[in-house]
Amino acid sequence: MQSAADLIADTYALGAGPWTMTPVTRGALGQIWKLSGNGNGTGNGNGNGNENRNENGTGNGSSWAVKELLFGCDERQVDQEAALRNAAEKLGISSPRLMPNRDDAYVSRLTSSPGGSYVKLYDWIDGTPADPCEPELLSWCGRTLAMLHRAGEGAAAGAPSAWYEQCPQDADWEKLHKETRRLGIPWADALGRFIATSAAELAQYVTPSGAGDLVTSHLDMQPQNVLVGPAGPVLLDWDNAGPVSAERELARAVYVWAGGNDFRADSARRLARAYLDAGGPAAIKGLDSFSMLFATALNYVHVQAECAVDPTVTAAQREFASGQVVTSLRTLPDLAAVSRLADALEAECRS
Repeated sequence: MQSAADLIADTYALGAGPWTMTPVTRGALGQIWKLSGNGNGTGNGNGNGNENRNENGTGNGSSWAVKELLFGCDERQVDQEAALRNAAEKLGISSPRLMPNRDDAYVSRLTSSPGGSYVKLYDWIDGTPADPCEPELLSWCGRTLAMLHRAGEGAAAGAPSAWYEQCPQDADWEKLHKETRRLGIPWADALGRFIATSAAELAQYVTPSGAGDLVTSHLDMQPQNVLVGPAGPVLLDWDNAGPVSAERELARAVYVWAGGNDFRADSARRLARAYLDAGGPAAIKGLDSFSMLFATALNYVHVQAECAVDPTVTAAQREFASGQVVTSLRTLPDLAAVSRLADALEAECRS
């Protein structure tokens, strides 16, 4: 039987092996592997991306990034990801290519592998993690977001996902908390305190966005998704690409890049100013601008807590989810801190 590494190499016509796969990191939705071998690195030649991999700060053509999707796959979403990524490249935004397989599809199901995993194949990026304290990176983030928003104006198809516009209701939290207590989950009491305090406070500001400022964009612009290669910053992880409120994506990006609850006001202003100077169409208008930040934070805790008590997933997935709940409960947006940030950004946007 073919190994998973050889099967992927064959699916994407990467050339002769031997090929090996090494685990790199685990995210909320998938496991990243490094696929290495003696292939020629050219893929099947059908991609729309940059064929010179070195211009994107990538390796020598014998290594690739494989994203194994752990919870199934929405092929329409993958097509949106590919379309936005390819359009962004024409704007000068550097990112790893999402490679098509032999059938010109951007996602593959390895039916002969255990579990029939869905996988996506990308250029392997050699680079260093982005430092959000670096002024030039903050300016890059603002400019990049502005370019995406300008290009995505009027291109948004459909409404934003509920993940960015809604959050769990009281009954949802009550049911989940009851189950964590029944199972004796160590963080059940902490979850209960969160539900009674922060969850209720933040939920007040989670509302549907208006149609006026919808754009097609990245939706996960954070330092963890940027590597700095030889040619500069490279934007990773386009999985969530789709329609979003430009104002709300800007607000979330500023919060994350400026340091979260312990934000650096000068960093926040620098990113916002770079966005505006690059022609970004949105402006921060108060706490309501942070609706996406609050919605995603609340939804993330809820979905990870659900996974942590789900008997149908693997023990490893439950353990990962449990750790994510503990970490998230420590780092949730603080309403008072976000209010101060909103005040600082409103002044910047008016200046």
